[in-house]
Amino acid sequence: MAKRVLIVDDDPIQRRILEEHIKRLGYETKTAQGGEQALQILEAADHGSISLVFLDLVMPGVDGAAVLDRVGLKPGMPPIIVQTAQGSIEAAISAMRAGAVDFIVKPASPERLDISIKSALKIEALQDEITRIKKKVEGTLSFGDLVMRGDAMTRVIALGRRAAASHIPVLIEGESGVGKELIARAIQGESERAGKPFITVNCGAIPENLVESILFGHEKGSFTGATDKRIGKFQEADGGTLFLDEVGELPLEAQVKLLRALQEGEIDPVGAKKPVKVNFRLISATNRDMIQQVKDGKFREDLYYRLNVFPIHVAPLRERLSDIPELARHFMARFAAEEGKRIVGFSADAMRLLQSYSWPGNVRQLENAVFRATVLADGSELTVAEFPQIAAHVDGFTTEIPAAPAYVDKNPAYTGPALLGAEDTVPQTMEMTGSNGALGIPAISGDGEIRRLEDMEADMIRLALGRYRGHMTEVAKRLNIGRSTLYRKMQEYGLEPKTA
Repeated sequence: MAKRVLIVDDDPIQRRILEEHIKRLGYETKTAQGGEQALQILEAADHGSISLVFLDLVMPGVDGAAVLDRVGLKPGMPPIIVQTAQGSIEAAISAMRAGAVDFIVKPASPERLDISIKSALKIEALQDEITRIKKKVEGTLSFGDLVMRGDAMTRVIALGRRAAASHIPVLIEGESGVGKELIARAIQGESERAGKPFITVNCGAIPENLVESILFGHEKGSFTGATDKRIGKFQEADGGTLFLDEVGELPLEAQVKLLRALQEGEIDPVGAKKPVKVNFRLISATNRDMIQQVKDGKFREDLYYRLNVFPIHVAPLRERLSDIPELARHFMARFAAEEGKRIVGFSADAMRLLQSYSWPGNVRQLENAVFRATVLADGSELTVAEFPQIAAHVDGFTTEIPAAPAYVDKNPAYTGPALLGAEDTVPQTMEMTGSNGALGIPAISGDGEIRRLEDMEADMIRLALGRYRGHMTEVAKRLNIGRSTLYRKMQEYGLEPKTA
């Protein structure tokens, strides 16, 4: 389904011209003869069918400025492009402040209209993502901002909101890629610590010898290389939330200090003379079986019970297939805007394919699959053909594999020794004596045709290898190419060193 553009102009001729231009660009149109009619459309219950508004500023009665004042900054409104025959900097600035996303002086060329429409629709598609990113940065992300509406996630949201109302330590369990960090951010965003620091630490990515320094900080001169004092992650999270991702990867020595921090509310920076008080909310996450980690002696039992006070299990994507359509559409809208493509949805078969796959990589894998499909797509919707790697693993779905490129014979015409390892044998065909007594590579084949450049290049490399006795530095120097290029070309032409 094509995007619908609302055209608001009191001049029927201008309205008709703009309508024809926009239709030629592939969009549906709806018209309004003035500001009052435009407001009726934009404030109606079905205003969501309008993806974009072209609004004339100068109109009798309710003009464009009045429309902007009323709905320009109203949540849920489509982007508005203002157009006028009397362009001025002051008018443009006023329109932008009132909520317009672009300002066009009539008459505008079709190219200018196309650019303006694409930019505005890109803003529309990314608006939710921009809001989500802004809230994420501000520490105010809530469960309402997350794309998870299936029954399997209802309990997760309920537990998360209960946890947000308390200071209780939370352990979020689930496979890699299910969105554990987003759950943790939503817990903070709905708690009294919203807007405070949210410090993320991937415990599995920290070198073991730096774990204590990074988590708890260190004093200047406390160990070799400690040239400055360092504030640890616990102190960075003071007043806010510390999120320990993959907490099961923490070394046992660091686990002891973490237990003390939870029990006493204080930490011991490396080299410090006295402990430091910290006020933080701890949320941990793991994709491991923590009970088994405790049994194997890899995780302290007392610390496990400290972390696992309020467990939340996030189901894998294969157990919440009802979330897939909304997640897929969300990713598609974002990537289509980023790639500048006019994609409006998924075919019925493509959506059925996505809901039939097991998604071992969970939401992260779905996101990457939709990204790839968006890049591959040529039409207005994503089809099974854009998901060949997924279709190959689901019964009942097939997709055409692109034809392989035509075979190119990389082997050189000469099939004798490559000379490296046989430096004393230089084929007579390689150094031909011309009429002027000079040595060279033949340019004409036996049937009188011009030889291919790659065949001559292969012969030239053979000649150089034999002339300089396989000394690669000298060969590369004489051919005026790098050694890595020389080795690559030797591999392409089958001129690799002999191993015996």
